[in-house]
Amino acid sequence: MNERPPVDALIPPDEVPPGNVPSVARRLAFYQRAGGIVVPFMTAVLAFVMGGIVVAVSGHNPFTTYWGIFKGTGLDWLIPGLHASDAATNLQQTLIVATPLMLAGLAVAFAFRCGMFNIGGQGQYFLGWYVAVIVGSTFTGLPGPVLIFLAITLGALGGAAWAGIAGFLKATVGAHEVITTIMLNWIAIWVGDYLFGVNGPLQVAGFNPFSETISDKAKLPVFWGDPVLQGLHIGFFIAIGMLVVYWAVLNRTTLGYEVRAVGFNPEAARYGGISVRRNYFLAMAISGFFAGLAGAIDLLGWKFQIATADIHQSQIAFVGIAVALLGRNTALGTFFAAILFGALLTGTSTRNDALTIFSPELAGNLSLIIQGLVVLFVGADVLILYLWNARRKLRAGPRKAQA
Repeated sequence: MNERPPVDALIPPDEVPPGNVPSVARRLAFYQRAGGIVVPFMTAVLAFVMGGIVVAVSGHNPFTTYWGIFKGTGLDWLIPGLHASDAATNLQQTLIVATPLMLAGLAVAFAFRCGMFNIGGQGQYFLGWYVAVIVGSTFTGLPGPVLIFLAITLGALGGAAWAGIAGFLKATVGAHEVITTIMLNWIAIWVGDYLFGVNGPLQVAGFNPFSETISDKAKLPVFWGDPVLQGLHIGFFIAIGMLVVYWAVLNRTTLGYEVRAVGFNPEAARYGGISVRRNYFLAMAISGFFAGLAGAIDLLGWKFQIATADIHQSQIAFVGIAVALLGRNTALGTFFAAILFGALLTGTSTRNDALTIFSPELAGNLSLIIQGLVVLFVGADVLILYLWNARRKLRAGPRKAQA
């Protein structure tokens, strides 16, 4: 039976009343809770501070630059009286970008919970693309809701099957998932290049390396904004629903318990009667399901067709790695991390008026710098918690002196 930790477990160890020695359990409970909140927040702050230093060294004003990026995200729409006229449109774009990032983050996070690193989300995302565009442009005689459901479901299953290959190899011959998923990424890229490239079997008629455009009935309905100008589609709610599913599976099901047990200690899980091989395969397949779903939703929500140039330029699932790391593999953390990175990508995109403040080259490089710094700092739990505790000790010093 699970017992709730005592209330004093939430008290910082250095603030325990005199005469009481903080137990190891109390210290561990506090640092786990502090790390779950402090580390992601401090990671983002440090990344933006370091990015601001780079902006300043390059001869630009970091405050003006960040304000321009903030306005480009559309988040100023949430501030009454301060938002620009195009804030709603910009916010819609931010949420459109954040939608696949949530799912790409879950694709990485679920595998992490089983002790694996799914770096193949990009290939799984592409499989969702490919299947969705084929279904959406082929079965045009189906009713709209049925066609959308079929395209999304088969796209997600395509991603699951692609990731399942790596899971199967991990479970049977011990092939490391990082190596196999990287290889599968490249296979997915060149399969798409063949299918939709010039003279490819699924290329649209003519000399352009494009796929067929999906039927209007297969396009996801827009609930906010102008559909012609890429308003926010219902895929956003699907992504939110998947965050809930992710949390429920991990915390309220036997499968989730087994996945987490294998992630903590495979040998102990095997000794306890849990099939480690089975969970390796299922964890990778479920991760691929999330990534394939991201690809299908992107295709049906606003891309509508595939160009081979887009295949080679897309990096959405790699950003999903940073989303999962910053979100600490939790549903709520993944949501906020996806919004942050979606806002960063939208705020620095070339479509925004904010680029009158800073150059496009600076914007794109700044986005990559901050992503890299997040990945760098996110593993520095010890350093960040040390800085956090040092700050508290400095504040506690004057209070003790006064006492």
